[in-house]
Amino acid sequence: MDIHAEMQKIGQQAKAASVQLAFATSDQKRDSLLAAADCVWEQRAAIISANVKDMEFGRNKGLSAAMMDRLMLDDSRVQGIVDGLRSVAGQADPVGAVLAEWDMPSGLNIRRVSTPLGVIGVIYESRPNVTADAGGLCLKSGNAAILRGGSESFHSSTAIHACLVVGLQAAGLPETAIQLVPTRDRAAVSEMLTMTDYIDVIVPRGGKGLVGLVQREARVPVFAHLEGICHVYIDAAADVEMARKIVMNAKTRRTGICGSAETVLIDKAFFERHAAPFITDMLAAGVEVRAEGVLADLTGTVKAKADDFGHEFLDMIIAAKLVDGVDGAIEHIGIFGSNHTDAIVTEDAAAVEKFFQRVDSAILMHNASTQFADGGEFGMGAEIGIATGKLHARGPVGAAQLTSFKYLVTGNGTIRP
Repeated sequence: MDIHAEMQKIGQQAKAASVQLAFATSDQKRDSLLAAADCVWEQRAAIISANVKDMEFGRNKGLSAAMMDRLMLDDSRVQGIVDGLRSVAGQADPVGAVLAEWDMPSGLNIRRVSTPLGVIGVIYESRPNVTADAGGLCLKSGNAAILRGGSESFHSSTAIHACLVVGLQAAGLPETAIQLVPTRDRAAVSEMLTMTDYIDVIVPRGGKGLVGLVQREARVPVFAHLEGICHVYIDAAADVEMARKIVMNAKTRRTGICGSAETVLIDKAFFERHAAPFITDMLAAGVEVRAEGVLADLTGTVKAKADDFGHEFLDMIIAAKLVDGVDGAIEHIGIFGSNHTDAIVTEDAAAVEKFFQRVDSAILMHNASTQFADGGEFGMGAEIGIATGKLHARGPVGAAQLTSFKYLVTGNGTIRP
């Protein structure tokens, strides 16, 4: 395959499709997503069969258990893909929404109205469900999509993409509105990063290596989805049993997702009164706890190395440290955090207010697990990623975040003096 020629062709097709999608009706987009969802469920056996090939590829590649979990599809996860597509289909159309409106003394009426971005390139690793999430959200927001899935999920993504095409056909929309790059060759990624004539924004979704590569080499604007170095801070005024439940869920529910907790910070005052029962819970569950200071003296923990803090393990490993109250937690997160998701567990409203005001992350949680850092859990149906930057989109990127806006100005023969 001539990668350059193939990617130029895909870009041209996407650009042409984006013009049609910009004025596609809400009904067309909804019907396309519903038809795609029906197809995914009808084809679930074929999708899971394709996933078996990907799982074998992943094992041969030596993927970790957490990465294999991200890759795996079963009936329940296929149902999740279906539910996500249907949820996005049922949402209000973000295109054409009047974001603001005002009248000027000159007699002009001005409206700021949401519009599609154009063509969105999505580069992602491992998780095949991203194919449906990204394709569905781009379509809902009137954008054409160029999807480049990970080499590990090549077969699964291809099977899911085929259903998205069925949905487009059913609604009379161009099949090239959602395209999947048909190769594992990494040269396709390099091509996408420089396709300024065709792609309006790139969304990387994956590990630090992928995101770093995209940020270094992209000439196209990027919505950065950086590491999920998520912290859970246990304040002096935390409820002990609540803290135990939240820490366990934040670390162990699914260790391979970006909302998994990677560090637990414990107020010294809490530790003096209650010790750290959640560390005992995690050790019993098979979590390796890399602890600093007196926590390293607890039976079963491992002495932490300096680089264990600020590290995304995506595995049954967590770093643990005592801090001097909420100020100590804020200071630590400011140094080691990734501006993704951080949580505070406490019954002290003043501590919550300070934490929420001073921690500069895209998502902050109070008395809730960091595993809720997910567009579906935010009512978005799905997400294209968690944007950790501050420009345009931040936090879960759903359909509404994949739009820009334009100004519509109406006069009545109005001229400027």
